[in-house]
This record gives sequence, C-alpha cells and structure tokens, in this order.
Amino acid sequence: MKRILIILGIIAAIALVGFFTLRSWTKSSSPEAIAQIDQNGLKIKVDYCQPYKKGRKIFGGLVPYGKVWRTGANEATVIDFDQNVIVAGQPLDEGEYSLWTIPSQDGWIVIFNSETGQWGTNYDQTKDVLRVPVVSRKHSPMAEQFYISFVPATNGTDMMLVWDETEAVVPIQRR
Repeated sequence: MKRILIILGIIAAIALVGFFTLRSWTKSSSPEAIAQIDQNGLKIKVDYCQPYKKGRKIFGGLVPYGKVWRTGANEATVIDFDQNVIVAGQPLDEGEYSLWTIPSQDGWIVIFNSETGQWGTNYDQTKDVLRVPVVSRKHSPMAEQFYISFVPATNGTDMMLVWDETEAVVPIQRR
C-alpha cells in the first residue's frame, strides 16, 4: 500500500510540473494581456492572450473565415461588464462572458457566451447569450501581435480587435 501511494505521489508531481511547464511555454508564445476602460461610469475589462503573426497568413489562413475563433490564444478570452450595455445595437446584461468571433471578409460576428474559464478550443454554442454583426476593415500599419483596445465613442466606446491588417469594431454603449 505504501508503494502505491509513493507511485501515485510521483505521478501527481510529474503531472503538476508538466502542467506548469506547458502553461509557462504557451504564455511565452502568446502572453496574457488586459484591456480595460473606465469612462463616464462604464467599466469594461477583457482578459486575453496575444498571439503573434510570425509570418503566417492570419485571417482566411490560421484563423479560417466562417469559423468560430477564440479571439486570442490559450484560454478563452473573458470580458466583464459592470453594468447592462448595448453591443452593436443589442442589449447585453452586466456580467462576465467568454468572447468569441466569427471572422469573414465582409464583417465579423461577435459572440458573448455564458461559459467562462474553459480552454479556447472548448466552445459550446448552446451557451451563447448574444451574437452581433460588426464592421471589420483594413488596419494600417500591420499589427504583428493581436491586441484589444478601447476608443471613446459617442455615448460609449468602440472595442477594437486588431491583428495583422484587420480590425473589427465592436460598438458598446451604456444602457
């Protein structure tokens, strides 16, 4: 019995070391970042990871058109609203959501999903709370690293999703 406990302890230790090594390696390739805004009483915070282009074709290549994308790297991107908002003309209640997108050449679909904390490839469409179409356009200069930022706009802010030569604009207003 003692031998079994020792073996199980060794296996657990190896698994733990492996987990932290993998986490450290993925975070070095796509570091964690936070985008946030606190403007006129509207607070939004986005936790995400920033992949690099590394000479790859991004949209229509690494990120296929018409397919759900985790909108970053590693774990699913998480967005938190401190109050009820209007996103691209549609109401969304305050709270924390995972953020997903479906890029296309003619615009994007932005998805707010009630499930958070999952790895970025574990998307469950049945937990979608809101899907909204948004404008995408050419971005210059080319962004080597994916980033999310906020730009003040009338009655709110525009959340910018930028990578390579593309940016998607997600209008957000207080409700």
